[in-house]
Amino acid sequence: MTDTSTVVEYLRWTAAELHRTQQLLREAESGAEEPVAIVGMACRFPGDVSTPEQLWELLADGREALGDLPSDRDWDLRWLSGAGIRARGGFLDGAADFDAEFFDMGPEDALATEPQQRLLLEVAWEAVESAGIDPLTLRGSFTGVYAGVSYHDYASRLRTLPPELMGHLGNGNAASVASGRVAYALGLVGAAVSVDTACSSSLTAMHLACQSLRRGECELALAGGAAVMYSPHTLLLSAHQGQLAPDGRCKPFAAASDGMVWGEGAGLVLLERLSAARRNGRRILGVIRGSAVNQDGASTGMAAPNGPGRQQLFRQALDDAGLAPGAVDAVEGHGTGTAIGDAIEAQAVLTVYGQDRPDGEPVWLGSSKPNVGHCQAAAGVAGVVKMVLAMQHGVLPPTLGVDRPTPLVRWRSGAVRVAGELVEWPRRDGPRRAGVSAFSVSGTNAHLILEEPPEAPDADPGDDRSAGAVPWVLSARSPSALRAQAARLAGHVAAGPGLTPLDVGWSLATGRSVFEHRAVVLGEDRGELVAGLEALSAGTAHPQVVVGDGSAGGPQGAGARKAGLVFGEGTAPHPGTGAGLYARFPVFASAFDKVCAQFDAELARPVREALFTGGRELREQPVYAASAVFALHVALARLLGAAGIDPGPFVGHGVGEIAAAYLAGVFGLHDAGKLVAARAALHGPQGTPQDADVQARLRELLGTVTFDKPAVPLVCDPTGQPVGERAAAPEYWLEQLTRPAPPCPVLPAQSAEGPLLYLGPVPEAPAPGLLYTSARPDAGESEEHALLSALARAHVQGVAVDWAALFEGAGRPRTVPLPTYAFQRQRYWLAESVPVDEEGS
Repeated sequence: MTDTSTVVEYLRWTAAELHRTQQLLREAESGAEEPVAIVGMACRFPGDVSTPEQLWELLADGREALGDLPSDRDWDLRWLSGAGIRARGGFLDGAADFDAEFFDMGPEDALATEPQQRLLLEVAWEAVESAGIDPLTLRGSFTGVYAGVSYHDYASRLRTLPPELMGHLGNGNAASVASGRVAYALGLVGAAVSVDTACSSSLTAMHLACQSLRRGECELALAGGAAVMYSPHTLLLSAHQGQLAPDGRCKPFAAASDGMVWGEGAGLVLLERLSAARRNGRRILGVIRGSAVNQDGASTGMAAPNGPGRQQLFRQALDDAGLAPGAVDAVEGHGTGTAIGDAIEAQAVLTVYGQDRPDGEPVWLGSSKPNVGHCQAAAGVAGVVKMVLAMQHGVLPPTLGVDRPTPLVRWRSGAVRVAGELVEWPRRDGPRRAGVSAFSVSGTNAHLILEEPPEAPDADPGDDRSAGAVPWVLSARSPSALRAQAARLAGHVAAGPGLTPLDVGWSLATGRSVFEHRAVVLGEDRGELVAGLEALSAGTAHPQVVVGDGSAGGPQGAGARKAGLVFGEGTAPHPGTGAGLYARFPVFASAFDKVCAQFDAELARPVREALFTGGRELREQPVYAASAVFALHVALARLLGAAGIDPGPFVGHGVGEIAAAYLAGVFGLHDAGKLVAARAALHGPQGTPQDADVQARLRELLGTVTFDKPAVPLVCDPTGQPVGERAAAPEYWLEQLTRPAPPCPVLPAQSAEGPLLYLGPVPEAPAPGLLYTSARPDAGESEEHALLSALARAHVQGVAVDWAALFEGAGRPRTVPLPTYAFQRQRYWLAESVPVDEEGS
């Protein structure tokens, strides 16, 4: 390599590659330490808790959701008679209930699939929706699933296996499939990992998910766990080992601690790297600053807790978070209510978190197990949801049953207090932070450090009124679910005074999937919209509600129907036509201005000025009316295109045929202007379209036009048949331009393939079956309302509409929390169980 320029070029390339490598290394190093944002949460817990908000109400009110053993699971409870234990627990109501149709599962598949898998499906969908993300948009995304599950005996309770279920029981009861089924249902291609570390499963799953996100293995991750008890065996074994509280109440960290109470539950959080969550405009609920997992190792017994191991776990998590112990305000403990286990845990918290703290700023220690029981594989995620909400509300819920702290802990050795009552949680020097623990009989322990999210920029909540008509779009897999969805949303909006029509409409348009059964509620203020929702939920007609079966379009527009566009000549535009759409929709305004800029060069007064102000030119000079109608046609078509309408045939009528041909690519805008002016002159008061000299001049004009074949099927007057390649022939346009337009457009025979949207001023005698996108001047309807109403009717007939695009130019709507999908459940439970005494338990 002797050429100097070659050497210099090589060195430059090497330097650039080195710089790129260093940049990638810096990004990898920063990613390995980056906090992880919690952007969505969903859960099921005892006490009929089906949302995080309901869990918070239960905890903050200090209510107990423990009760007697479930009576709907075919359990043989004869062992209770001589056990001397009051077996109570936190059991899920309706654990066997599931919306199989929603997840495209047949009855046999649903029956054979264990309820933990089914619960994970539902809370996965809800967690994504709660983040303001349409779950179906995640198909093919690198989203991971990390799910903790521990019970796998749903089918093994059977004496015999029903032959019709044999093909479903394998996957339906395999632990590995618990995470894989969620990934399959949502079409996710990130890692799907099922975790079983017993009671620390869900927190361990969250730790693994954070590591995967930090390494760039996935973009989003669902993490948590589920626990449903399929038989009373765990209760029986715990009773024989003396682990259960005799009175059926959990009293963690208390002098009265005398045993645990088992519970059930399910919960998932949706996680994203903090930088990505900010970049994507997510509503950040909380931040995981760090996490750690370790093992008790060789302690005094296989199931015995290891105090030094717990201390080491806390320190590992703090190191991962880059925080000192004094930066943490509270710890949600494992706190099961066992005297020795709780004492060892509390002492570890004292040793690590309780040292060198300012006066009056103790670490607050608590547990949710007195409220919902020990939810096993879902216990850790229960603690995370609790502490995220506690940070949002600025209070710590009371830990029930702690009249006096346990004397087995040296409380004076540090500054730790049990939150036995509701405790205010003010911010100190920085954001609120909390640790969350989950320990396990397997010896595998997990600890997370949570932090409240960075403050979001102040957003103007806006007015209860909107800038005009707003669509609220709902859909479901069944009519009953659609009505239930409307009822949920109506109640939510009525109870949330800060929710504006724009915010709700935007959140529905961007964060909810589109299914077969559809409805659109239109209104300009919250009262109108809620009234429409209430009518929809009751199944009654309402003038502002459009309902339909869009199954011809399939879910989420798969195989969506096309919408034909009818470019009608209609009546002459009245003054101000298009002004409302021009002000509301930037796409409309841009397209309208482009046409006017081309036409204005040949006119004495700008088209927009004449149209919007009602100049006499509209009445006295046909070229102005024709130019205005053409501009309205083009602007409306561009707006519909931006709204995702997949056009079917273009039907032209009068000057509308020129607009249809221009939009189909037959000629350019400059040539279209020539034809519009020619048609206006031919059919004006002084026009003589059949005059030979006039037709000769028209032929000469057509000779200057550059024609091409239409890219979209064109249908012409007066036959209603496709024009095809004839649209590129000057003779065709000579005939069409000189022929008077019929009173109404002749509709194509293939109109049954999809609805027809009429563009342009509404004729005096509207044709039935058309969806008019413009308002009649005497109808008292705004232009925006007329357009949105037409799109709503097309949408419920199976046409895919990009509703989010219609919010462009409507201020800055926020993504706000809304009710998640209203599942329509049926009971699926394998009924036959093996009596406990027959198994030798």
